[in-house]
Amino acid sequence: MPEYKAPGVYVEETSFRAKAIDGVPTSTAGFAGITRFGPVAYPNGPGKTQPRLLTSYSEFERIYGGVAPLELASGTRIAYLAHAVRAFFDNGGSRLYVSRVYAPAAGKKAEECTASLAVATTDGSATWRARWPGADGNVLIDVQALRGKNIAFEYSSDELGKHAWGIQAKNVLAGTVLEVTASGGTLPIGNAPLLASTLRVVEMDPNGKQTFIDSSGTPVALAAGSQLSLVQLRVTVTGPAGRIDAYDQLATHPDQRRYIGKLLAIDDPEDDNAMVYLEWSASDDRFAAAALALGLQSASKRLGGGLDGALPSPDEFRGVAGDHATGLEALAAVEDIAIVAVPDGGAMPTPEDVQAVAQHLIGHAELHRYRIAVIDAALHSSLSDVRSFRSKFDSSYAALYHPWVEVVDPLSRPAPGEQPRKLLLPPSGFIAGIYARNDIERGVHKAPANEVVRGITRFEVTINKAQQEVLNPEGVNCLRFFEGRGYRVWGARTLGSDPEWKYVNLRRLFIYLEHSIEKSTQWSVFEPNGERLWANIRSTIQDFLYLQWRNGALLGTKPEEAYFVRCDRSTMTQNDLDNGRMVCQIGVAATRPAEFVIFRVSQKTADSRA
Repeated sequence: MPEYKAPGVYVEETSFRAKAIDGVPTSTAGFAGITRFGPVAYPNGPGKTQPRLLTSYSEFERIYGGVAPLELASGTRIAYLAHAVRAFFDNGGSRLYVSRVYAPAAGKKAEECTASLAVATTDGSATWRARWPGADGNVLIDVQALRGKNIAFEYSSDELGKHAWGIQAKNVLAGTVLEVTASGGTLPIGNAPLLASTLRVVEMDPNGKQTFIDSSGTPVALAAGSQLSLVQLRVTVTGPAGRIDAYDQLATHPDQRRYIGKLLAIDDPEDDNAMVYLEWSASDDRFAAAALALGLQSASKRLGGGLDGALPSPDEFRGVAGDHATGLEALAAVEDIAIVAVPDGGAMPTPEDVQAVAQHLIGHAELHRYRIAVIDAALHSSLSDVRSFRSKFDSSYAALYHPWVEVVDPLSRPAPGEQPRKLLLPPSGFIAGIYARNDIERGVHKAPANEVVRGITRFEVTINKAQQEVLNPEGVNCLRFFEGRGYRVWGARTLGSDPEWKYVNLRRLFIYLEHSIEKSTQWSVFEPNGERLWANIRSTIQDFLYLQWRNGALLGTKPEEAYFVRCDRSTMTQNDLDNGRMVCQIGVAATRPAEFVIFRVSQKTADSRA
């Protein structure tokens, strides 16, 4: 309560409106799987390994690599995750988190599968290292010297005696590397080789007087008329698929603003998506900054040793929790995710592995409540295989789609008259994109079915009505082709056995309602548990549900038929109140999809009239 001590006019702000509930996003997806490059936790690696938010496929290519096949220890493998990401955005998805799963080759550690290049220097040791493991880390690094104009000058006579300092350099800091050219000589230009004999490192005393350190590590005087050029570096990193990253005006001393060891550091670099970092252990030598510039310019250019690793096990797809979480566990910390998938799961080598990955994915969705899992059956599954696979699960937080999808290989460059190469891909990436498109265009309450699958040539097998009559009651959502209507998703059932949660849209609608209410009513915790709070809670939730009814998510011709909200003495006992519990009961009449549209037509006999 405000206190009023002195007479006067007091103006206070107050609100008579109920708190509003913002609907949580439902179209954000999270994928875990194998990529060519990108963030992944490994010993002695960078600390920032959280899944990255992507809003386009081009962002995925820059961070995680493209759709080129992976060269795993077990053989060449299609980059299923990369193709799934491409399909997700092609089918209407707009926000996606990716968690990379990496398993080092047998007998190796992850850091041993990370590309590197040793740089020979006369002081300390320097090594270029790829930021992440993988063959895409075998990049090309070109380090060039950038030389400025002559910046030598001398102070005129003044009371501080600066004119006696001799030649100084304009606007430089301690640690700057300079190149000395004799009086009347031609200044070196471009990327001419640096020479230790002409390089100097600037040191400054408290008064600002500069001294110049030569390769012996001692101060030397500059000859009269000497010219001084600022030496900086340009680092150009050429990666796969024509990617080029350039970093200009780099310095080699820690006191410089654009110090290369900071801008291309292992943690918190200037570019979070930099492909490389510089590992530099400088000695106490005063010439070390110049020695590093010399070594970097003259070093070899190609990093080596990067390997795509081995095929991860199902447990590695699940990952480990903690500060450096991996796999599905890394997606757990991202609250926005509402759809999860493991596109590599259906291509595991054995049926047991396919089932294990699916179980980990379903367990993840159930544990975190507010997300649904999109499951892929194994490649080349027959009708019996799919039914057997489906029988292993019972969860309303997952949906299974069959069959796999055929697309034109985006890397294929066929000759004239030659058929382009085709690939078979799991449907999860396409389905996740359709979920997102459906949510944006219609709403989460609309079943993500009878929707066109974009960017495909055909389905792996053609499913007819008779076959779907077997699969649909068992909760297998079929992808079917209809003449004149194209390729469509023709099912919207979960893998749950409870009839109350039969449909995907029903489960996702309740996820949306529950998550939105939970997130937007956190203000009520520790409020006085009385009539005023109860009324505020009722009003807040009723306003939110009224909007859902208006949008067609709830049944009923009027709000009273669509939902109710109770929060009063009838929902709480004295024991609840004594133990600090406020209980609110909410009921909603959710719409279910018109899965079977039936028209009953009968013959009507005309009545004769006199």
